[in-house]
Amino acid sequence: MTRTQFFSAIAEASGMKTKDVKEMFNHAYDVIMKHLPKEGKIPVGNLGFIKLVQRKARLGRNPATGEQIKIPAKTVVKFTVASPIRAAFVKKKPK
Repeated sequence: MTRTQFFSAIAEASGMKTKDVKEMFNHAYDVIMKHLPKEGKIPVGNLGFIKLVQRKARLGRNPATGEQIKIPAKTVVKFTVASPIRAAFVKKKPK
């Protein structure tokens, strides 16, 4: 599904114009960009959460040479899917 198809599907399901759906997502983007650095975690409807995660510095390996390298600590953005969505699509392995 392309981005345009995604917006069109939402517009059709909600009775909104595609232009209005795109504008709504642009506003959601603006809210996330403004509040995520302060809040650290933002809910995205019933889809899940966008959050900032601190990764520690660690040792890694250069795959080409096998040489050990230092990977610095950094902040990354992570999306965690809501439990109902995860349960519907991720099957647990039998023990």
